[in-house]
Amino acid sequence: MSTGIIVAIVVAVIVVAALVIGVLAVMRRRRLQQRFGPEYDRVVGERDSKLKAESELAERERRVRDLDIQPLTDSARASYSAQWAALQERFVDAPADAVTGCQLLVAAVMTDRGYPTDHQDQVLADLSVEHSDTLDHYRAAEQISASAASGTASTEDLRLAMIHYRALFSDLLGDPADAAPGPAAATDPGQIIAADATTARDGDVYAAVARSATAAGDPAARQQSNGVDAGDLTQ
Repeated sequence: MSTGIIVAIVVAVIVVAALVIGVLAVMRRRRLQQRFGPEYDRVVGERDSKLKAESELAERERRVRDLDIQPLTDSARASYSAQWAALQERFVDAPADAVTGCQLLVAAVMTDRGYPTDHQDQVLADLSVEHSDTLDHYRAAEQISASAASGTASTEDLRLAMIHYRALFSDLLGDPADAAPGPAAATDPGQIIAADATTARDGDVYAAVARSATAAGDPAARQQSNGVDAGDLTQ
């Protein structure tokens, strides 16, 4: 075999290998774009490099695969939905307290699903793998919660925080993001107090919050105290 033929074969192999690598890279990029959605563009913008961003996103996938992420049981889903409905009613009398309760409730659902919640940046990275569509809602809610802690959040800001938290909350529960979590009957005091009978994994630590909301008095009167109807929080 002549040197020229050998060179031609080597060149052909290199070209084919480059094409295969290029096709695989394009397929990987499209998969990451589809999975992470707007989070893909955000990370690319932060890293100023698609290769670095894609490497980070792939590492997030590997990390989450190693976590013991589990769906909620039906009883846990019902309990959390009832607690959310109670906090939504609570908003009318105490908006800041209700938002704080929602923040804690979302964290409880994360923990129940198997997501570590110790470090906020890692929380966002982990959630981005399966919940990228509602991640920006969570970021916005956390920013408003920080403003509320410093006393600079308005009632409208707090209402928006409830809506933003609800987007991720519903996503974690497995509900559509545009559906109000829990049935209308979830505001019934007997249903909410029944959360006490669930295990800690079902979120019973928030039963007291739920009871305080329903024990506050006539719901119709509560809906007028802040000029905000609890139903507005589902809009």
